[in-house]
Amino acid sequence: MLQRYILTVTDTIIGILESLISLRILLKLLGASTHAPFVVWVYETTKPLLTPFEGMFPTSNLIGGMTLEASALFALLVYAFLGFLLESAIRQLSRYTSE
Repeated sequence: MLQRYILTVTDTIIGILESLISLRILLKLLGASTHAPFVVWVYETTKPLLTPFEGMFPTSNLIGGMTLEASALFALLVYAFLGFLLESAIRQLSRYTSE
């Protein structure tokens, strides 16, 4: 029961992080206006999540003000992998403690 609760909380947190980063990637790719409050909120909210990955890859400016943030794509993959590792560790620990 506790394992299910912990896994649900973990899934929810990782899902929210990945959703916000995905939304940032989409907004940058579509060239969303940085004057819109929602866009500003998404960029400011995801900024701390992307700080460890800044400068790893060049940011590509495309036609029409669109931007491809390769570091954000990489961060998305890293957080998904970390979520997988965390859930695997929780499952292993609960299996170990229930024996």
